[in-house]
Amino acid sequence: MAVGKSRYAGIGAVFVVLALSGCGEGFGERPGFGPSGVPIENFTAEQIFERGEYELSRSSPDDAAFYFAEIERLYPYSELAKRALIMQAYAYHQDRDYENSRGAAQRYIDFYPLDDDAAYAQYLLALSYYDQIEEVGRDQGLTFQALQSLRTVIERYPDSEYARSAILKFDLAFDHLAGKEMEIGRYYLRRDHYTAAINRFRVVVEDFQTTTQTPEALHRLVEAYLSLGLTEEAQTAGAILGYNYQSTDWYEDSYKLLTGRGLELEAAGDNWLAQIYRQMVKGQWL
Repeated sequence: MAVGKSRYAGIGAVFVVLALSGCGEGFGERPGFGPSGVPIENFTAEQIFERGEYELSRSSPDDAAFYFAEIERLYPYSELAKRALIMQAYAYHQDRDYENSRGAAQRYIDFYPLDDDAAYAQYLLALSYYDQIEEVGRDQGLTFQALQSLRTVIERYPDSEYARSAILKFDLAFDHLAGKEMEIGRYYLRRDHYTAAINRFRVVVEDFQTTTQTPEALHRLVEAYLSLGLTEEAQTAGAILGYNYQSTDWYEDSYKLLTGRGLELEAAGDNWLAQIYRQMVKGQWL
């Protein structure tokens, strides 16, 4: 995932310049001892920081994170320590070491809550969850954590350059959760467990109305309710589809199912879908 637009977002291009000879001089292989046995403690914060940048330029984010962490350890009160901490979070994220990236980002937020880069640190923290969201069929605990962290970016830093990206990712993660409910609902529906399926599709319609999953959820409700002989509920689900999603294939499928049984797509009865219909179509909230 991209890390957003900031002076760090173009990090790869900037660090190519730093890959010139001399940037890596004095350091051997990790943990940072030179060819003459000079320990890393003998190097300045600036030299270690440059080595971290150099490692990023050569696509070695794990080594870069090590050097940025060493600045935090050896020069904890320097100005470079603050910069190294945010770069450490970035390097860990590039290395897909999300737990350490999250830890470094959280320390930055704790130590420098009013700093300009606090918004970026919060965004990186959110990405450490978001970039781990698995396939729809797996546990969605990380999706919930991603939503919470993305919401923090949106609410705490609404004017930052990361807020828009956070909103887009929030919507995608929200849709992901709805997709989980749909998958379980389909599973029950295929096995003729209609009540269990309806409960899942109802969650999507009531709690995830703004997601792309809603049209299918309404159609599946038509299928499930017709299978149970509950025609009023099926008609009402079809009516909502017809009002909000008439251009979708789900509407066409529901239309065929209902009209094929001589039923109209209209709000009927006094059920939970009728209440949704009054709210979404009629604007009647009481």
